[in-house]
Amino acid sequence: MPSPCATPGQGEPVQTARRRFFEEGHAPDGLVAAPILRSWQRCAEQGLEAARRPPAEPIATHHLREHHDRADLLRRLARPEIETLYSDAASTESVVILADASGLILDLVGSLDFADRASQVALRPGVSWSEASMGTNAIGTAFVEGRPIAVHGAEHFFEPHRILSCAAAPILDPRGALLGVLDLSGHAAVRPLHALGLVRLAVEQIEHRLFDHGFDHCLMLRFHTDAALLGTAQEGVLAFDGETLVAANRAAVRALGLDWPGLTRLRLPDLFPQARLSADPTGWQAASGLALVGRAVKPVTPQRSRPLAAPPKPAADPGPLLSADVQADAARAVRLLAVGIPVLVQGETGAGKEVFARRVHGESDRADRPFVAVNCAALPETLIESELFGYEEGAFTGARRKGHRGLLRQADGGVLFLDEIGDMPLVLQARLLRVLQDRAVQPLGGDTPIPIDFALICATHRPLAALVAEGRFRQDLFFRIAQYTVDLPPLRRLPDRAGLVRDLWHRLQSAPRVELAPETAACLAAYDWPGNYRQLLGVLRALLALAEPGGRVQPGDLPAFLRPNAAATLDAAEAPSLATITDGAIRAALDAAGGNRSRAAQALGIDRSTLYRRLRRGG
Repeated sequence: MPSPCATPGQGEPVQTARRRFFEEGHAPDGLVAAPILRSWQRCAEQGLEAARRPPAEPIATHHLREHHDRADLLRRLARPEIETLYSDAASTESVVILADASGLILDLVGSLDFADRASQVALRPGVSWSEASMGTNAIGTAFVEGRPIAVHGAEHFFEPHRILSCAAAPILDPRGALLGVLDLSGHAAVRPLHALGLVRLAVEQIEHRLFDHGFDHCLMLRFHTDAALLGTAQEGVLAFDGETLVAANRAAVRALGLDWPGLTRLRLPDLFPQARLSADPTGWQAASGLALVGRAVKPVTPQRSRPLAAPPKPAADPGPLLSADVQADAARAVRLLAVGIPVLVQGETGAGKEVFARRVHGESDRADRPFVAVNCAALPETLIESELFGYEEGAFTGARRKGHRGLLRQADGGVLFLDEIGDMPLVLQARLLRVLQDRAVQPLGGDTPIPIDFALICATHRPLAALVAEGRFRQDLFFRIAQYTVDLPPLRRLPDRAGLVRDLWHRLQSAPRVELAPETAACLAAYDWPGNYRQLLGVLRALLALAEPGGRVQPGDLPAFLRPNAAATLDAAEAPSLATITDGAIRAALDAAGGNRSRAAQALGIDRSTLYRRLRRGG
């Protein structure tokens, strides 16, 4: 039988499990919970040594403040639950912990006596308790397992952590991405019986309040099988932009059998085919047959005191419209960036790689931080090193006074987007790899590396694996940046090009003022668009600039290569190049603007300098 001084989690079953696993190399099935065993196995595979104390130094105070700033919304929404748990924590010799999506402890409140003892094993703000760095623990393992979990005493991977009893639950945003982890930790000698339940309830409240931010434009459906639970954190919540599902909470995902990656593929009729949407609770039947009580909250529509007298301004560039599959890839990329895993985006020129990267940045926990885009193919090889890494004053002839921070340091705290990384010179690939490994950059002419923190998205239209085989791209850098790859399909492979043309045409106009004749739309949809979205948008802008307000664009208004008769007689060898198409669009815009280059550039949606450069090339 266990010794009198043994504590729960340190008794015979767990000690036997540790002996079998750590000393004999056998899986102790049935002696510890399956999530604990899986975590031990992951830690062992990473080469962690259970008998050693893991190195864990807190980050600098100013870096912790930066993490606080990035997690500001999470900290504000979690404050009521932390304060509620605080009284329990203080009276039971335990602490309440809020960690961010990387496992870094942001806040710790509760018993001062236990906080002092916990700090001896680095359980304190500014220290990362990810599973990769701290072994099996409630914060890091709850994130990896994607579920609430309790880790008690000797269930922790590292021996020094057996003094802890911890219960944690991950906090998910309305799109299923990890925002952070809430944890309740105390002495292993006093195992709180209801700690995991309290943490789960607190996380449900936090996730429920997340729908109060950023969804005013959405139709919100709230439902439950029990009418008494409507309006509580136990209700299911769905958010629809139009009829497209864009967000859900865990209760809705469980009740309707959904999954986060496929969320945005669903539409309102798919889930509730015959539901009568009302602000008052009413009976609904889900597509699965589940009987529910639900109510609908309609989008907030801004009130205008009087109609606009001036004509509407042209709409902003809509950019590529992300398909449901690509939106799901974006949601996965958000979750990966949150834990420091870079994303590689592959696709043809004009397929929307930067649009994808900006979408991921906008939905990430770094959305309020810089998005720095670097086109590695556009920077001259003689300048790319100084532009990327920066330089100190006097580093070379012509260097600016006070030096230059460089693009990598400008991205500190935010997202760095390296476009066309396949065109980066080999010597700079080595320097970039060093930056990614050390998380520090050394400016030209500088002696001391400067710590930086950014999430990385790379993009290329070139086959990097083939470049590696040819020795033109470093294999170690490829493995570093290609841990998760997204392939953006070319426009010609999209199943509904006609719908795409209609959507882009309407979104280019702030109010419908010019129509596309059905035959015109059909010609646009039938073309393969080798330049993808960029080429299609250029042609649509030119058509819009040439059209009369209130008019209709007929097939005869199309550029020659798109007109039905011309298209039917073109051989593949005679198909116009992207340069020919671009020149045609520029000529049309200049004609429509009476030769005014500024107005032509505005109609085309490009910078005036870009237009001048193109005109010089074409004579």
